[in-house]
Amino acid sequence: MTLFTKILIANRGEIACRVIATAKKLGIATVAVHSEADKEARFVKLADEAVLIGPAPSRESYLVADKIIAAAKQTGAQAIHPGYGFLSENEDFARRVEEEGLVFIGPKFEAISKMGDKIASKKLAAEAQVNTIPGYNDPIDTPEQAVEIAKGIGYPVMIKASAGGGGKGLRVAFNDKEAHEGFASCRNEARNSFGDDRVFIEKFVEQPRHIEIQVLGDAHGNVLYLNERECSIQRRHQKVIEEAPSPFISDATRKAMGEQAVALAKAVGYQSAGTVEFVVGKDQDFYFLEMNTRLQVEHPVTECITGLDLVEQMIRVAAGEKLTFTQADVKKEGWSIECRINAEDPFRNFLPSTGRLVHFQTPQESMWQADTEHRYGVRVDTGVYEGGEIPMFYDSMIAKLIVHGTDRNDAIAKMREALNGFVIRGISSNIPFQAALLSHPDFVSGNFNTGFIAQHYPEGFHASDVQHDDPEFLIALAAYTTRRFRDRASRISGQFAGQEVRVGKDFVVIQLDAVAGEHEYVPVTIESFDPNGSRSTIVAGGKRYEISTDVPLGPIALTGIVNGQPFTAQIERGVDKNPLSHRIQHNGKQIDAMVLSKRGAELYRHMPFKAPPDLSKFLLSPMPGLLVQVAVQEGQKVQAGERLAVIEAMKMENVLFAAQDGVVAKVVAAKGESLAVDQVIIEFA
Repeated sequence: MTLFTKILIANRGEIACRVIATAKKLGIATVAVHSEADKEARFVKLADEAVLIGPAPSRESYLVADKIIAAAKQTGAQAIHPGYGFLSENEDFARRVEEEGLVFIGPKFEAISKMGDKIASKKLAAEAQVNTIPGYNDPIDTPEQAVEIAKGIGYPVMIKASAGGGGKGLRVAFNDKEAHEGFASCRNEARNSFGDDRVFIEKFVEQPRHIEIQVLGDAHGNVLYLNERECSIQRRHQKVIEEAPSPFISDATRKAMGEQAVALAKAVGYQSAGTVEFVVGKDQDFYFLEMNTRLQVEHPVTECITGLDLVEQMIRVAAGEKLTFTQADVKKEGWSIECRINAEDPFRNFLPSTGRLVHFQTPQESMWQADTEHRYGVRVDTGVYEGGEIPMFYDSMIAKLIVHGTDRNDAIAKMREALNGFVIRGISSNIPFQAALLSHPDFVSGNFNTGFIAQHYPEGFHASDVQHDDPEFLIALAAYTTRRFRDRASRISGQFAGQEVRVGKDFVVIQLDAVAGEHEYVPVTIESFDPNGSRSTIVAGGKRYEISTDVPLGPIALTGIVNGQPFTAQIERGVDKNPLSHRIQHNGKQIDAMVLSKRGAELYRHMPFKAPPDLSKFLLSPMPGLLVQVAVQEGQKVQAGERLAVIEAMKMENVLFAAQDGVVAKVVAAKGESLAVDQVIIEFA
């Protein structure tokens, strides 16, 4: 068999970069298609050719099959890789690609069709003797019928849209009232989101875990399973952390799940990489959930433990090659974890964050995309770069951080250290949230299910939720950094005789707004200091820290040794327009601090408090985005809870409501305007 000479990638961002990496390894030329918003994107620069296919909105570019197929013909591409999302599971697109004489690098459209409908796929799974959740798998017509069916199955039940996905069209009911109401809202949501209002009901598995089996099939009837991935750490049905293997299931359960996944794949003649998702109960009873007929976001963790390049396997299968290994050859070596790094602010209810990446520095990598030789390290899959723009039109995920360890504890330690070294500035990211999850005792012990985040963070995520196991270390780092700057200042030439910079050993670290708006004053002594970066001794909060580093002043990420152990932290000087302040970040915890002499700290206590301005008369944009609706007019009286405006960003719609009664004095922003965070939309009288 001969591989393709040129393929087109019908996607964007990190997954387009991922496919390009494997294509380059195989000597295959690549064509990128892109919207106007992505003309400077990393994947466009990496591809051998690029074709503009339309405006920024995906419905006018990445979702237009005609433009993508025309680009493939125009450039002479022989095959199309759809990545994930967009048209990757669109049976009509897969069929069109084949009809136009091109190759779809994925399963045949018949398999996509059979697995794309949740009701049909469950019936097919049952016929293939795959465990299915007890339920009623035909469309339900009325709320009353839904209640009767739910009572027959036994509460709790899940009410699901047949065409649903991503958490839309899904309700859990624990009684008749919730079943009645849930059916109506689920049906309306499904109709509005998918144009398909069919709804079915199934048993809700308590303490469920979301575990999926990676399968791989070729055109010669061979289908294998490549172990499992644990995807139970989810927020609003969106995966946050994935790992392979699962810390929960036994070898026997893994084998049983894998064999059932293979049986289902064979039943639909599956040819490519795909994923069979299961919900697994507390007693390891497992049931078929759905099949994703594409490459998964979390495929790198499987690549780490198996040593296989899944994108390469997809390309080879699409070219007609047979799998060159058997089930017995599939490896399960070490432990891999992936964190999705999203452009969102975890401290503002995960609202999207867009803008320019002022700093984007990944942790030091020792594993790379498409490279199966280097494992047991750190890998970053991303589609962005420093100085690039994060547009508001697409998904919020900007990178995937992947680690491979010898065991689960080693993988967790590697991930925590890698997160410490991941520098993102200019936009907000969910790194503090990821760090908090990784340090949570229940995550570390493997004692979690899909309700983990809702259970532990029911009121959202706040800075106070981040607990550091050694907070005095952050204080010591602030003092150490200040001492390094003072040492540099003391050696500046041209100082007046008798007025040279003198550096003492006793300081006070003022942790700004540490407790309920009050500063915390911590005395610190620097017992010894080595200007060349060798061991310096700092005493903070009664604890002694011996710190050394070979990183010069300047970079945000600081690596070094503390008390004989390696560490990575992030340190910035002069934040929030305060030239004396330092921002220290480590293990998800952030403090802002000033380091002063004892006398300076005494004087600072007498500084007047400047109250923040009263913004209650303004409606401010909570996130950057597009103002798609202003629901009020100047002079209009509004009541608390009344709809005021709608902002859209990163496939997320945010409705703003009035916090109190009032009168609209002025509508400052107009429909269609691009808003920045905290930009005024409406002013009240």
